[in-house]
Amino acid sequence: MKCPFCSHAETQVVETRVGEDGDFVRRRRQCGACEKRFTTYERPEVNFPTIVKKDGRRVDYDRAKLTGSFTLALRKRPVSTTQIDSAIERIEEKLLNLGQREIFSNRIGELVMRELKKLDKVAYIRFASVYRSFEDIDDFRAMVDEVRK
Repeated sequence: MKCPFCSHAETQVVETRVGEDGDFVRRRRQCGACEKRFTTYERPEVNFPTIVKKDGRRVDYDRAKLTGSFTLALRKRPVSTTQIDSAIERIEEKLLNLGQREIFSNRIGELVMRELKKLDKVAYIRFASVYRSFEDIDDFRAMVDEVRK
């Protein structure tokens, strides 16, 4: 591992820790030349399916987009970032378990709605109102009635 400070090629691992869920390994390293310390993380590399958009375009899976959707829907709601991360991890696990090379974006939208419904009903309705493109107040009312049941 090259030192990010002086670009020296030799660094020594000083400490190694496994993440809480065992999803990554955290290593503290020290440069052999400048003796500065830095942290590296090791995560398994996985291949998510390509996302097929409504217009037929194909784009790579982007966790940041999923995180942004959750953050926007849950803005000013009493849901922790840990709960959001867990919901995103459940969605990613489902995507990987499907074993498909491509998946339609509306399938991901449905997975997001399912997770939001478990986390926060207001966020669920916020997301659904945009995702399902409500045309009038009756569509909105039907969604609220569905959540109340």
